Amino acid sequence: MTAQQSFAEVSATVATDAGMLVLWDARRFEAVVDDDTWEDELLEEEDIVRHIQEGALVPLNVGGDGAFGVVVRSGTAAAPAGLTEREAAHRLVASQPYLFVSHGRVLTSGIEDVAGDAPDGVLELPVAVGRHAVAVHLIDWQAEAGSRDEMGRPVSGALPDFVVLINPAPPGQGTFRTAPTTFEAPNG
Repeated sequence: MTAQQSFAEVSATVATDAGMLVLWDARRFEAVVDDDTWEDELLEEEDIVRHIQEGALVPLNVGGDGAFGVVVRSGTAAAPAGLTEREAAHRLVASQPYLFVSHGRVLTSGIEDVAGDAPDGVLELPVAVGRHAVAVHLIDWQAEAGSRDEMGRPVSGALPDFVVLINPAPPGQGTFRTAPTTFEAPNG
């Protein structure tokens, strides 16, 4: 990234016990107020796919529980968000773009935390209102020399597991990824 690029960014360790991290728009989930309403909206895969297709939810899904380092970066049409040189050097795979329709902010959490009133600890970033293309990058942070301490844990300043880039959707872009699994399988 160059000094002229302007972007907003947040980073944190985000955890899930439900097998999937997600970026989501709180306004679209205002009706989720308890376990029953959460199940009505997000329990079944077809519900998740519907929210992905509508641009309300973007999966960061590698199929497992855990705590993951996440950077969410938002750019503009004039100064799109991109990977840093370090991130690009250690990128394993990138998703095809997902649609995200912003009402002013994006939240990132485990899917179990999606609700109209987001719980404490949910990662939040202001994002311009409108249609955005979201690309999710899986980073091999452990491959960078000096990234782990003697116990194998990430050191301060280690790269994250995921870098999520949010940029305005180009005019006319109508095709977006809608799969709940973020990345294609290696052979297909």
